Amino acid sequence: MRRNIIVMLLAVVLSAVVFTPIDGYTFGFLSRYTSVKDSNGEVRIGVGDVNDGKAHYYSYENGGKTIKFFVVKSSDGVIRAAFDACDVCFPAKKGYSQEGDFMICHNCGRKFHSSRVNVVEGGCNPAPLNRETVGEELVIKVADILPGSRFF
Repeated sequence: MRRNIIVMLLAVVLSAVVFTPIDGYTFGFLSRYTSVKDSNGEVRIGVGDVNDGKAHYYSYENGGKTIKFFVVKSSDGVIRAAFDACDVCFPAKKGYSQEGDFMICHNCGRKFHSSRVNVVEGGCNPAPLNRETVGEELVIKVADILPGSRFF
């Protein structure tokens, strides 16, 4: 009897891991998104946390809605930010992942060079998110994050 319970418990845990979406959001663990909070209407992220050329994923909660975005330092040395969605594929809620210098749409498979994030907008390009580097911090105004709620 005890052995059957252990086997069933392991099966449930394994199923949860196998069937959890890419970001782990369904079960609230293994999420690739780091939750950020604002202070005085701004979200601040240390430049040292995002200057490695890898995409870093964040989420901002507002009124029960989770707005997701990523920050990446492109090969030209610019730290860029975009919503983890686009004007075309956002209803699928799949977002982007990084492959070298490219951000790949999980829905349609299109590739976008990271140096074009915040430069090209519309279509399936990552929806731009205004940001500013102030000293050793990347500053994103909440007023710029909130319009992104339409994607999520």
